Amino acid sequence: MSGDLAEAKAAARRAAAERRARAHDSRPPGAAGRLSELLAGYRGVPVSGYMPIRTEIDPLPAMAEASAHGPVAVPVIRGRGRPLDFARWQPGCALVPGPFGAPVPTQHEPVVPEILIVPLLAFDRRGHRLGYGGGFYDRTLAGLRARGPVLAVGFAFAAQEADEIPVEPTDAPLDLVVTEHEILTPVR
Repeated sequence: MSGDLAEAKAAARRAAAERRARAHDSRPPGAAGRLSELLAGYRGVPVSGYMPIRTEIDPLPAMAEASAHGPVAVPVIRGRGRPLDFARWQPGCALVPGPFGAPVPTQHEPVVPEILIVPLLAFDRRGHRLGYGGGFYDRTLAGLRARGPVLAVGFAFAAQEADEIPVEPTDAPLDLVVTEHEILTPVR
């Protein structure tokens, strides 16, 4: 990545983190309602959500609903530069601290998701996502998409939308973005 692109992404991350923190502080109840609505159309399809950290929007209510109809997993980081693994999650399952503070199930029952609910710092209307910079979801989506169809769903507060996200060739695009207000189909 060029120095200019790295600087642009760092500045975008700082601004996005501030917008997300403000949105988190004023979040309305039921913020996962649109995500539940989307997942209801995919009952039984293996889903990966995430355990929210910092000021991320909380997908757990939608994940709990989806778990009544099919397997739901959460990501497990296995090491720097590696794609994510996914362990089956159920409401109330035993958890231990994982890397970066996100809890993971104590029992690692592997799941291969066909839908990934992806956390992010910012998104744009073209389906670009700004993450934390580790490339975990980019590598994971590339590997899963090489095996078959996968739906990458960014989940964020509407306030996390940016006019434009700085991207590089390895950045995996999102297929949909869900906010507390709407379900967006990116315009490419």
